[in-house]
Amino acid sequence: MTKLSQLDHSSAVPLYYQIQQQLLSQIQSGALKLGEALPPMQEIATNLGVSLMTARQAVKSLCELGVVYSRQGKGTFVSGIKLEKDFRQVLSFTEEMKLRGSKPQSKVLSFKIQRASAQVMDALRLKPDEEIIQLRRVRYADTVPMGIECSSLPRRLCPDLLDIFDQKTSLYQTLLEHYGIAMIVADEIVEVGLANADEAALLRIRKGSPVFFFTRISRVHSGQPIEYVRSTYRGDRYKIVNRLTRLNVS
Repeated sequence: MTKLSQLDHSSAVPLYYQIQQQLLSQIQSGALKLGEALPPMQEIATNLGVSLMTARQAVKSLCELGVVYSRQGKGTFVSGIKLEKDFRQVLSFTEEMKLRGSKPQSKVLSFKIQRASAQVMDALRLKPDEEIIQLRRVRYADTVPMGIECSSLPRRLCPDLLDIFDQKTSLYQTLLEHYGIAMIVADEIVEVGLANADEAALLRIRKGSPVFFFTRISRVHSGQPIEYVRSTYRGDRYKIVNRLTRLNVS
């Protein structure tokens, strides 16, 4: 990281904003790299001759922009720009991250066989006694937790998935290679909400932080629903992108 320049105390521009802009410029230029720690707020305050409150306000504003994130007791780290969620393609998280030049990783929270809930049963058109395989994971991009995904699949279509799935790889790739299941179409609903305590802890954000809730039903070419997914993604690390086309313009 390059040294921060002295502030213009006579300017009408707030001091915290001058600090924010200097740090943001270093992040955008690559002087501060993804995952790198910002200087401690006390150090920023001392070096620039401002109060700790001003330095804290500058760092907080960067957190709100989503370009840095704080870990209690460890410091504040560069998280980079927001990733786009593109609804125009059916992609797995692994495929999305690789396309954006990020390294995808996962932490499995649970991977088990269980009875389907009424919601899952309805979404996947299951019989009342059918079992599902449920995989719940935290998804990471370059070590930054991005979201929590809970996938449900009919057990009859992939009966030995628990034995063959390498948890470090793509679920969609495994389904294609071992069972010939190719996800072609997906219906996805997006809602906005606030992270509860468990979600906040897993995503390293504060309780009550804005999050996206995704509900997704993925289908094969025949239209048969294969996967039901409920996900929670960080609002400070994602933005929704779509392309709208106007037809019959005279």
